[in-house]
Amino acid sequence: MRNLWIFISRYNAFFFFVIFFTIGIILCVKNNAYQKSITINSTNAVVGTAYERLNVIKRYLYLGRINDSLALENAQLKAALLNFKNSDSSATINVTDTLYHQQYTLYSAKVIKNSVNQRNNFITINKGSLAGIVKDMAVISPQKGVVGFVTDVSPNFAIIRSLLNKETLISVLLKKNNAFGSLVWGDKNFDIKKAFVKEIPNHYTIHVGDTIITSGAGGFPKGIEVGKVSKTQISTGDNFMTLEVDLFNDFSTLQYVYLIKDRLSNEQKNLEAKLPNEH
Repeated sequence: MRNLWIFISRYNAFFFFVIFFTIGIILCVKNNAYQKSITINSTNAVVGTAYERLNVIKRYLYLGRINDSLALENAQLKAALLNFKNSDSSATINVTDTLYHQQYTLYSAKVIKNSVNQRNNFITINKGSLAGIVKDMAVISPQKGVVGFVTDVSPNFAIIRSLLNKETLISVLLKKNNAFGSLVWGDKNFDIKKAFVKEIPNHYTIHVGDTIITSGAGGFPKGIEVGKVSKTQISTGDNFMTLEVDLFNDFSTLQYVYLIKDRLSNEQKNLEAKLPNEH
């Protein structure tokens, strides 16, 4: 305390100057309209800038939560669109009962691990059986393109066998003429932006730039765009040809995925299981 009094007494002139200067500023601003308006405007500008910087920080901190919310909302909208596109055009759509009759339900999930440089690549997501995820669900990208299939599920996580995997086979067709083929990756080419469509009959006329879409089999709704033909007439020595395709989906930047629940998939699988095996 003694040192404090010594400090104050030594610099009392400075403290008195600050006090009287502050009082003078207050009286000047209070009793003069021009100075008052200038001060208020300056104060508002400073406070506004401070709030703007604070809001930027807040938006950054909540960015992850906002992205999750947008992914969920987009999944719901995309599911509604898929069900509308795949509905029977001869049937009357009852809007109030759409949720009950819809064939496809989409679940959004965040990618937490993703390999792209292996011969057989897998993706880990942050949703599992507790969120309704089950094995064999088809997976698509939020923008364009297919991602793969769910292979393993735990309560809180799931593993997706990526399209960038030699074991992945997806039924596709050419949009312009409905020619069926099989989409594969890793056949002498491990470019993550390219794949091949095999088993296209030779009598079809196909051009570079033609669009490849899903055929509606394997849990994928029909019409999801996969990529564009980049090379044609890759001969296989029989009555079929192979097409090289530039994929729409960029696996190296994949952050969110949509998992598709097909209400009719079990019925289709059970029916197809009754078909005789070919030997």
